[in-house]
Amino acid sequence: MKVGILAIQGDVEAHAKAVERLGAETAWVRREKDLAGIDALILPGGESTTISKGLERVGLYEPLETFARSGKPVLGTCAGALLLAREIENYPVRSLGLLDLVAVRNAYGTQVNSFAAVPDVIEGRPGPLEGLRCVFIRAPQLRRPGPEVEVLARVDGWPVCVRQGNVLATTFHPELTDDTRIHQLLLEKA
Repeated sequence: MKVGILAIQGDVEAHAKAVERLGAETAWVRREKDLAGIDALILPGGESTTISKGLERVGLYEPLETFARSGKPVLGTCAGALLLAREIENYPVRSLGLLDLVAVRNAYGTQVNSFAAVPDVIEGRPGPLEGLRCVFIRAPQLRRPGPEVEVLARVDGWPVCVRQGNVLATTFHPELTDDTRIHQLLLEKA
């Protein structure tokens, strides 16, 4: 299995290490041709304005949308989750509109407001992410999820991990811990 990682900006290396620990191959995606032959795609965190401008500059918005709409799994983390939303608030950038929800940029504050938390149990039942340590850095909040959006984890009542069909998003950075459950969810969809 080969997982592409968008390499415009963000922690590409850490995502690659997590995926490789699970036995998959990785490839960096910088151009449309790099999407050929990959089975899944990761849009890493980073600075969403920088990533958005990079996507525009190299003409990747439409190819990424086509890739996701083909049914292949996509994971967006932090800024990557922003780029997947139908709408972005608080200094919006262009998004792919693949997740039926609103993402609010930097909703938890600036870099100094970074924190780690363990998700709440969803609806009184343990989930696949129970006990997961989530690292939030200038994280977005996800609001108003549509009826097809499944909330997999919440912190303080806010969705922090969601799935809609083949698209998975986290507002935290799963690549910054040794826990590979989020990357495993992506690979299971592939």
